Amino acid sequence: MTETTVLTIRRVTEADLPAIVAMLADDPLGATRESPDDLTPYRTALARIADDPNQHLVVAERAGRAVGTLQLTLIPGLSRKGSTRTIIEGVRIHADERGSGLGTELIEWAILRSRELGAHLVQLTSDATRTDAHRFYERLGFVRSHYGFKYQL
Repeated sequence: MTETTVLTIRRVTEADLPAIVAMLADDPLGATRESPDDLTPYRTALARIADDPNQHLVVAERAGRAVGTLQLTLIPGLSRKGSTRTIIEGVRIHADERGSGLGTELIEWAILRSRELGAHLVQLTSDATRTDAHRFYERLGFVRSHYGFKYQL
């Protein structure tokens, strides 16, 4: 394996923010809701995430370059006989890496990490317009089982 093929998945640091925010903004939905020119709110959010042991914000790095990211949140609960679940959020793959298998590797990492954390269920949501993402998640074994709702504050 060469250095250009080795993938490292690690916690995000502040130095990763420009690359991650650029990935978040690099699609039609993200372009309308992200602000790569002002990292201030992202720094504030990262500090809150870093202080919460149930948050696992990671970056996938190859050859020193951020190529993917996701946030894994651990949620202890009473339902399902007191089961713990994880939620996968904010999955992004760098445009140059899409279709390379990186997304599969990142989601498989999140599932394995969820097991290590004692979760019994992994869940995620995907915007209704992201039909390619829906097929991707279904191929990985996720099942469309619920309707999602949002209330904008």
